[in-house]
Amino acid sequence: MFPRILIAGVRGGAGKTTVTLAIITLLKKAGLRVLPFKKGPDYIDSGWLSLFSDNPCYNLDTFMIPRDKIIKSFTEKAKGYVSVIEGNRGLFDGLDVKGSVSSAELAKLLRCPVILVIDCTKITRSVAPIINGFVQFDKEVEIKGVVLNQIANERHEKIIKESIENYCAVEILGAIPRFKNIKMPERHMGLLPYQEHEMQKEAFEFIEKISSHLELQKIIKLANEACHLPEILEKENHRTVFNGLKIGVIRDRVFQFYYEENLEEIKKQGAYIVYINSLEDKTLPDIDALYIGGGFPETHLRELCNNNSLMNSIKNKAESGLPIYAECGGLMYLCKSIVTEEGEWPMTGLFPFRLKMFKKPQAHGYVIVKVDEENPFYERGVELRGHEFHYSKVIEYDNLLPLSFQMLRGEGIAGNRDGVCYKNVLGTYVHVHALGCSEWVRGILKRAKLYKEKKNG
Repeated sequence: MFPRILIAGVRGGAGKTTVTLAIITLLKKAGLRVLPFKKGPDYIDSGWLSLFSDNPCYNLDTFMIPRDKIIKSFTEKAKGYVSVIEGNRGLFDGLDVKGSVSSAELAKLLRCPVILVIDCTKITRSVAPIINGFVQFDKEVEIKGVVLNQIANERHEKIIKESIENYCAVEILGAIPRFKNIKMPERHMGLLPYQEHEMQKEAFEFIEKISSHLELQKIIKLANEACHLPEILEKENHRTVFNGLKIGVIRDRVFQFYYEENLEEIKKQGAYIVYINSLEDKTLPDIDALYIGGGFPETHLRELCNNNSLMNSIKNKAESGLPIYAECGGLMYLCKSIVTEEGEWPMTGLFPFRLKMFKKPQAHGYVIVKVDEENPFYERGVELRGHEFHYSKVIEYDNLLPLSFQMLRGEGIAGNRDGVCYKNVLGTYVHVHALGCSEWVRGILKRAKLYKEKKNG
């Protein structure tokens, strides 16, 4: 048995993350072991889910990860837990008119009961036909309960609840009042990363208030009623040739965008992860490769510049052949400089171009790339699926360095291309997921092994 629920919204911004955190809080208080999952290309919500559950948050993205691997990963990790899955966007929103890779498709794949979150701002009786429309739209999606969000007062709540009870066949699992001047911290198109939020105590207190308006026993009953889900059992073939490799990972309040599965896949192959802090560590430790994920370097430019000792160490190691894989924020960190409204900030300088920050996203969404040029980590002909989301853009790119990816979908760095290379360094705006991109972990570890052998003579 895998007790589980999926929290979905009528639309993006309906309050899914807040409700998900509140449900996690309630389940933990009841003494249950809770494991969070996130549908969609997201790191920030995942961070908050991990913080509140005290467990890693895993990703279930059906664009980046094959369906059989989704089921295999879920059933391997979910044993002994109540699984709480947060969807993304509206329940049926996907890439096309068929709703491809939507939260609804994931709910069907995992045979998962769905809790629908409805923002009730300026609406009363009309909530009922909205619910019935969602229920009837695809009867294979098991919408079992609803949470009413942004309730104005007792009268507002009474009319909506009576309407649902009279016209709908779903459980009401909670009614959350409208809290004036209190909400989770936000930036850009979502929440502020919890690593940057200096008022975590207040966030926990706010979610505690939300959770008091939910029906715990009804939620537990719903999770326990989830259909049987067969496990996909495969023999793991972990290669021992990578035992003892040390992979550095810059992970701190600046660079925090990592899928847990990516780090776990590195460790499954026998390598160690050595964590590095871009704001505190002055030099790189003894490592065989470096992985720099995404984040928000643009909000920490002064602090990063104040620690140019580490940037110099990275540059020197790269010049001597250290393999470095840099995604999005990592790409920004390795460029010549970042231009903002406050001025121009020098970065590591491995890539001889400047980046400029804009107020609107320069790219946002799923990507497909084909590797068609030489690079340190991927063979030619490999096709990668991932996502990009950045407010920065490369300026003054004059073909100084080769770009090894052709963008079949997405924006990339310049001229419909991505994957800038210098020696054993690759920088890209594309985020990949290890379960959908086995070439990623193999590429890093193979290059790390070669570097270690050469280093040790």
